[in-house]
Amino acid sequence: MRTDDKLDQMEERPTDRARPPRTTRTRLWLFWGTLAVYLAIVAGVLATSWLVTFDWQVMFFRPYKQWPEIHAFLDYFVVLGQRGPTAVAVAAWLGWRCWRQRNLHPLLVLGASLLLLNITVGAAKLGMGRLGPHYATVVGANEMGLGGDIFPSGHTANAVVTWGVLAYLATTSLRRRTLSVIAALGALGVGMTTVYLGTHWVSDVLLGWAAGLLVLLAMPWLEPGVTWFEDRLMGILLRLWLRLRPDSLRGPLPVGSLAPGVSRQRIAPDGEVLVREPIPAGTGSRSAHTPDGWPHHPSRSYSIRSERAPATPAGSRRPPHADRMPRTSPLSPTSGRGRNASG
Repeated sequence: MRTDDKLDQMEERPTDRARPPRTTRTRLWLFWGTLAVYLAIVAGVLATSWLVTFDWQVMFFRPYKQWPEIHAFLDYFVVLGQRGPTAVAVAAWLGWRCWRQRNLHPLLVLGASLLLLNITVGAAKLGMGRLGPHYATVVGANEMGLGGDIFPSGHTANAVVTWGVLAYLATTSLRRRTLSVIAALGALGVGMTTVYLGTHWVSDVLLGWAAGLLVLLAMPWLEPGVTWFEDRLMGILLRLWLRLRPDSLRGPLPVGSLAPGVSRQRIAPDGEVLVREPIPAGTGSRSAHTPDGWPHHPSRSYSIRSERAPATPAGSRRPPHADRMPRTSPLSPTSGRGRNASG
């Protein structure tokens, strides 16, 4: 099998890199609907509506005192919503996928989603400054603008985004649906656990779910930027690799390992391209078995640099093919005289 045929098969081999979800009409409706819910929750808390009354009723109910037997388990379960441990765990899995796919797309998607989450949720926390149930001052008040940082719930939003990214990067529709259900149940459990422990109001958790879902729904709009950054970063890493390992691409490539019309190049130890030379179309991989990978046919050979003809001991120059030419011709007068003399 020819070398270029093998390369074509390698290029056609499917990879694990899945196409990201497109911004469909359904996705747009979900995004704008979730944004409307987000704004309605904020407006309800600011207006001290029935939602704030329900927050206080749940707080006075004190779920951690009603079911103390599950308190120890939920103390560990809520770690699934902490940004540090979850980011490390998911990054380790996506790093393995990057190594397998030979690209940085999964890790860059995770980084972009967490960056967008920190900006949006962090700005909302600092902007509204709501106090948590353990630090509430006035019964029935919304506790807004008092320097708190619990609205929306960061644990809940982080659980939605971090585990939802795995579903977003799934390679098949079945895996995507399965991981979406698992991520939704996990985020639901983390949010309810924070209410059980008394660290968040119910409205905090509702807003955290909406905030995390908005980030996931907005990810297709970030894909062009992620792809652009990935291309630039891969170029930098490639140049760095060439500087550290200059021998990896030094010398001409064998004939037949490139497609017709692709130029062959030599790379210096410092990574600079010295010479580019065209490869004639129709050359096969038969010459790839030669020592330097160059064909020996005179009409197909391409030299990197012009070589000087070897000099004779007296300093004169001989033709390039002097070694291949016979010293005397059978029809020359000298050869004839030699035969007559010998006869």
